[in-house]
Amino acid sequence: MPQRTLRLITDTTTDYRPIYVAGNFNNWAIGKEEFRLEETAESGQFEISLDLPDSLTHIEYKYARGGWEGVELGQHGENALNHSRYVDKDWSVPDQVKVWAGAGLHYREEHLPKIVVLNESFEIPELIRTRRVAALLPHDYYETDKHYPVLYLQDGQNLFDEHAPYGSWGVDKQLASMAGRGKGDVIIIAIDHAAEERISEFTPSFKTKLGRGEGRQYIRFLAETLKPYIDGHFRTLPGAEHTGIGGSSLGGLISIYAGIIYPTIYDRLMIFSPSLWVIPKIPYHIMRLTHKFRGKIYLYGGEAESKSMVSDMLRFEEELKQATKSQLVEFKVVIDPVGQHNEARWGEEFPRAMEWLFFG
Repeated sequence: MPQRTLRLITDTTTDYRPIYVAGNFNNWAIGKEEFRLEETAESGQFEISLDLPDSLTHIEYKYARGGWEGVELGQHGENALNHSRYVDKDWSVPDQVKVWAGAGLHYREEHLPKIVVLNESFEIPELIRTRRVAALLPHDYYETDKHYPVLYLQDGQNLFDEHAPYGSWGVDKQLASMAGRGKGDVIIIAIDHAAEERISEFTPSFKTKLGRGEGRQYIRFLAETLKPYIDGHFRTLPGAEHTGIGGSSLGGLISIYAGIIYPTIYDRLMIFSPSLWVIPKIPYHIMRLTHKFRGKIYLYGGEAESKSMVSDMLRFEEELKQATKSQLVEFKVVIDPVGQHNEARWGEEFPRAMEWLFFG
């Protein structure tokens, strides 16, 4: 079993979060103590020795501070490529990281939400499938008798799991930071995606560029099966004005669809980098339902994601405004000139969207 040493140079004058490495040698699990780098006698220089299996000849890896919400970024804040090394080559040249995600994220451990896995195999009768569903409860949920607004978020695997292969939003830590500012009174329901069936479940059930998906059955599950269960088992504020739905990419697209089909269920939409290219034009019979929507929509997208991301978002905003013909629909559109399509950026946007949607 060969042993190799990774060396890293980075600034430590303003960011004191621990640094971890994750890669194909540890199933991309971040935050494990055995993969925490130690600072050397030279300030700003870190290292870790790795025992690699004999079968591994090439590794890919990334660094993160604290967790995936603090993943390394490029020098201009863009998504960084994986590092790459061959086991039998020279490892003496150190890596360098100048920018980290979540640099301003500070929280107290006691403010972390209580994570309750409702069921590893929650039944979805509408699709004859099962799914892990988890609730992130306010840190003091069991010490109060408060009732809370609820946000249903897609792609649960990428919200708080430290072993998420594509990174994590770090929702648990973002909520802890919000709680420290007196804005953590909310319940998050995290619904895992369906892996191989994710695209189908997150595609609307009308003609799209991806064909006709199972989106109608999926959003019926959320509104007619899961929401009644959550309202029956937790102290929620069940009204539409206290209920939100959201997600990123295709998860953002299906959340838009849910908001249109169930305008009396959801008054709060958190839409990050939605895959609106899938539906260049929302069918009239769907859009006419939006006259019932009377809520708030937070739209975020980055110009570095694709050529059409921002224009698609602005088109959707204009179409919805015309369809609702109501001054009671509030939009907040956030465009990041260098924003890319990744979990770290969505996690950074999460608290801003939460505060506007639920505490603004």
